[in-house]
Amino acid sequence: MTDHSTATQGKPRKAAVAAWIGSALEYYDFFIYGTAAALVFNKIFFPASSPATGTLLALATFGVGYLARPVGAFVLGHIGDVFGRKRVLVSTVLLMGVSTVLVGCLPTYHQIGVAAPALLVTLRLMQGFSAAGEQAGANSMTLEHAPPDRRAYYTSFTLSGTQAGQILATAVFLPVAALPEQHLLTWGWRLPFWLSAAVVVAGLLIRRKLDETPVFEHEVAAGETKRAKTPLVPLFRDHWASVLRVVVASVIAAVSTIFTVYALSYAVNTVGLAKAPILWVGVLANIAALFAIPLWAKLADRIGRKPVFIGGSLGCAALMAAYLWSLSLGDYALIFTTGILMFGVVYSATNGIWPAFYGEMFPARVRLSGMAIGTQIGFALAGFAPSIAEAIGGGRDGWVNVALFTAGLCVLNAIAVATGRETYRVPTEDLGLDAGRSASFGVGAGAGSRAV
Repeated sequence: MTDHSTATQGKPRKAAVAAWIGSALEYYDFFIYGTAAALVFNKIFFPASSPATGTLLALATFGVGYLARPVGAFVLGHIGDVFGRKRVLVSTVLLMGVSTVLVGCLPTYHQIGVAAPALLVTLRLMQGFSAAGEQAGANSMTLEHAPPDRRAYYTSFTLSGTQAGQILATAVFLPVAALPEQHLLTWGWRLPFWLSAAVVVAGLLIRRKLDETPVFEHEVAAGETKRAKTPLVPLFRDHWASVLRVVVASVIAAVSTIFTVYALSYAVNTVGLAKAPILWVGVLANIAALFAIPLWAKLADRIGRKPVFIGGSLGCAALMAAYLWSLSLGDYALIFTTGILMFGVVYSATNGIWPAFYGEMFPARVRLSGMAIGTQIGFALAGFAPSIAEAIGGGRDGWVNVALFTAGLCVLNAIAVATGRETYRVPTEDLGLDAGRSASFGVGAGAGSRAV
């Protein structure tokens, strides 16, 4: 057992603020790609295809970024657990920023042919590799600095930062999307990507001032024999069930990718709605999420992770259907109401809880690897949800199939969370210590038990 006084006394506010700002900058980069894929890339990188095929290919390039995330999780998770959380966070913001700026510099299909989409996919893979370590690193940082009874609250700042990044990305695209099409397709779409140059500088300055977590420093001080030089071995030997649970639970991210990418494409390209109002739904929903996420996290610190998480998952299953239906009707009042309620409020119940819930499944020596690998495999599956939705949608009435598909993923997530162990009363130094002794996917534990 780790000494409590040494391992858990950190600087939670500083870590939470740094995680919030860093995640906002990092995910600004990540989300502007999704918006461009839904609105622009089908016309400038896949113009030789039919409109429907071009849209499908553009959305597939969005999903490609998620393929690199499991690979990045293995590499960056290893670095974070062996060399420290701070090193990962500095590396991810640099790689994400550089690759995003380069997207804005790419020639189009009309200029260099098939080499253009090939380069686009390469840079998207670099983005995905970087994103693999971002949230797991930031979550590990804040969790290990936080007081034991407020871990969900402080770790939720990472996801609030992610939502802020999405707000910024959408807000930047609002005036760009309003440009005449000739300007939009030539130089306008590049502007949001070029702004990432400022993101790189700001992110590096913020991340370089971070303090390493006291939990990690204690592991180092305890000696190399107590710190796994190859954390993947004990992770998959002793904590495979937790990794598997995180993989399945993380598929809930499909709610986000379908909302932000597929629904935008469906509304604009299939139903024929104006771009600006649908973009504003995303902006307002994410503003609502900035307030909802910490409130759900506070509730989870009081009553537990599982009831809040499961309620959010099942709520999303119902409300995604309502949102897609409202898009098919073209009823803007209903679109704004259901979109903000679903993504801004209800989805925040899962988004605000998973940083703590997933991280608490693992001990410190494998935490970043376990969280990164589990989430990024699940997120990789979720990344292709817009492409799957586009394929099964099949026209204006196809929203029903997409709603059923999303509901199935939400139910799967709820089952994975329900079979997990409640950890909100477990001391930080005891998290995950007994997981290897009872690695069973279906064994639960009471809220007051030690982590098993």
